[in-house]
Amino acid sequence: MNFYSILLHLAGAIMLLLWAVRMVRTGVERSCEPALRRALREGKNGWLRAAAIGAGVAALLQSSTAVGVLAAGFAGAGVVTVATGIAMLLGADVGSALVVQVLTVNVGWAVPVLLIAGGLLFLKGTSRPLRQAGRILMGIALIFVALGMINDATVPLRDSPELPAVVAYLRGDFLTAFLIGAAFTWLVHSSVASVLLTVTLTAQGLIPAELGVSIMLGANLGGALIPVGLTRSSTAAARRIALGHLLLRGSGAVVMALAIRYLAIPLDLLGAPARQVASLHLLLNLANLLVALPFCGQVERLMTRWIAAGAPPTEQPTAPSALDPAAIQVPGLALASATRELLRMAGLLEVMLAPVMELYESGDREKIRQLRQVEREVDRVHSAIKLYLARISYRDADVEDARRGEELARFAINLEYVGDAIAKNLFHLAEVRRDKRLTFSREGWQELCDLHQRVTANMQLALNVLVSKDRESARQLLEEKDQMRQAERASYALHLRRLQTGAKESIESSDIHLETVRALKTINSLLASVAYPILSETGDLLDSRLSQIARSA
Repeated sequence: MNFYSILLHLAGAIMLLLWAVRMVRTGVERSCEPALRRALREGKNGWLRAAAIGAGVAALLQSSTAVGVLAAGFAGAGVVTVATGIAMLLGADVGSALVVQVLTVNVGWAVPVLLIAGGLLFLKGTSRPLRQAGRILMGIALIFVALGMINDATVPLRDSPELPAVVAYLRGDFLTAFLIGAAFTWLVHSSVASVLLTVTLTAQGLIPAELGVSIMLGANLGGALIPVGLTRSSTAAARRIALGHLLLRGSGAVVMALAIRYLAIPLDLLGAPARQVASLHLLLNLANLLVALPFCGQVERLMTRWIAAGAPPTEQPTAPSALDPAAIQVPGLALASATRELLRMAGLLEVMLAPVMELYESGDREKIRQLRQVEREVDRVHSAIKLYLARISYRDADVEDARRGEELARFAINLEYVGDAIAKNLFHLAEVRRDKRLTFSREGWQELCDLHQRVTANMQLALNVLVSKDRESARQLLEEKDQMRQAERASYALHLRRLQTGAKESIESSDIHLETVRALKTINSLLASVAYPILSETGDLLDSRLSQIARSA
């Protein structure tokens, strides 16, 4: 096997590894994203709790980066503090390191079992959770398959005459090896995949333990850089979390790299070379957590001085319109412009919807005032889209273009109704709760938070359907609508039971609870409307319901 063939097989194995890791994360997100978001939201009750929750969610998602993005979003919405977000990320680093420990165990016998079980669940599962469980099992199996392919692809490299010279150079230049690890991790956007690859190459004997450790430590720096890049256009709070985490995790990696380089640390005590790399990865992130956790408050204050708050998102200058007057005579281009403007309109609605539960807690008058200004911008954008679509000339256009124009107009109207439901119902209810000083029961508050998280996730799914017109995503959106209806009924039933027991908090907040549930269900139904035209065209929709054939497909 020549060098180019080896490189081709190795690149294919690495891509399979990256895809399999993402497959597991997608399965977990689709099956239990509301629960994950609820868990992260509860992390605001203490740094240690936040770190533990971050570790658990990262272990499930096989990604500390995903936790970082979620924590940054919560911080931007004012749900968690910067210090709490940093604690979550420190815990997430430990969770992803534990995933590496599990995936480096040789369990080749389990691969066919996981493939069979995962395939049957995904193909034959009658519910979304079962299908996503199958996706997760298949993803785990493919991770092991990818690691085996990396092993096989690198076997010929053992006899390569050039390899010893390259390894000898990197072994003597730990800084270059460290930077290679950081750059590769940044490139693939996955510290789990990067460390797994390093462990595999070390187990193959292609690189010595000390070189593998240098690359692994660089991977930790690269993993801390990823959230910084992903949040560079986010709120000040989100950027503070990412930069604070980089300061703590990056400095820990640098300190350990220097210690291993210049101090006589007996790495052999950790076992075989590959085990040394994996174990030191875990020890580094545990040490970072234990040492840095008490200083999250100080790091928050430091980041606040470094990164100015700037203007609130609701007071940013109005973004330029995507509606291009020059495209009016070309329906395809005009519809694309209208779609882009619809996405901008939806982005404004996300700004309004995300902090609703935080406003229920705080009743912040200024924040509510600012968000009502956003609702006025939503109305303005809706009017502009409606008039723009009415000016498009369809005389020489395809029938599909005309139908698409009608669909966009209807969805724009629905989005405007969503804005009204948020501003006139939810914000009003938050003010009533504040003015009357009412409190929800613990169970009732949890139900409202769960419903809000479900609607927030479904908004993202609806926008994906708007752009992609993907049949499977559209079906999933209508399944979510059914589940929302069931959740609404369950919340009503549980609330009635609390009223029957005479719970004071439930009695006092009953009207607000019921009206909030109704408003969230209405918003969810309006968002789900984007799926109807797609499923109607494919025959999956019969009498405004998903056909039984579609459900079993």
